[in-house]
Amino acid sequence: MAQVALTTDIGEGYGRWELADDEALLDVVTAANIACGFHGGDPGTMRRTCKLSVANGVAIGAQVSYRDLHGFGRRFIAYGRQELTDDLLYQIGALEVFARTAGDKINYVSAHGALYNAAATVTEHAQAIVDATREYNADLPLLAQVGTETWRLGREAGLNMVAEAFVDRAYTPQGLLVPRTEPDAMLSDPAQASARAVEMVTQGEITAIDGSRIPIRAEAILVHCDTAGSVEIARATRKALEAAGVDLVRLG
Repeated sequence: MAQVALTTDIGEGYGRWELADDEALLDVVTAANIACGFHGGDPGTMRRTCKLSVANGVAIGAQVSYRDLHGFGRRFIAYGRQELTDDLLYQIGALEVFARTAGDKINYVSAHGALYNAAATVTEHAQAIVDATREYNADLPLLAQVGTETWRLGREAGLNMVAEAFVDRAYTPQGLLVPRTEPDAMLSDPAQASARAVEMVTQGEITAIDGSRIPIRAEAILVHCDTAGSVEIARATRKALEAAGVDLVRLG
């Protein structure tokens, strides 16, 4: 039986502002990429999101980012390797406190936004993600796209790499994500997104933005919480995967 973790980026509100319906999403997914305060989230939000994740049996993951609250972590920052590693470790440690308070722990690590995209090709930033994960806990799973620098360096370091794919994002013919600034970068139709999720998991390939067919490996599939209709997309995706006989699993 095919299996996959259904994940979402979550806990990305700040103070009095809420970005998404976190409670509804955590009733659907099996793993939560929780913001650690550098692109979204704050101590109270982290505490609440961890508590809600545990109550729903959802795995807690640390979603680390560039230090960019104003830009929501979607702007490239020219960090040096050590400075970025330290910032990422700081974020994981911050979330760990609230995960333990809720009765769980950090189960895996994932990168957010511009950091995730940059680390696909920028070796120094990919290495910082790998370094931070290894220094925190070398047995901790790290999510990344296959074929990226993060994937390559993580494998070389002996980390437990988990192949990540995206339900609500368009792909280039090279297998990378189409930048959000380009037309048709996002998928907001639940039927289209859920059908593609099944295709990813059961067939191992999808259609790129230019119409070509590309291979894809999906051990964890993500629905962004800030995509229009994210709750409906997540629900449709879970329903479609279960109907296809796919086993939905936690991470870590």
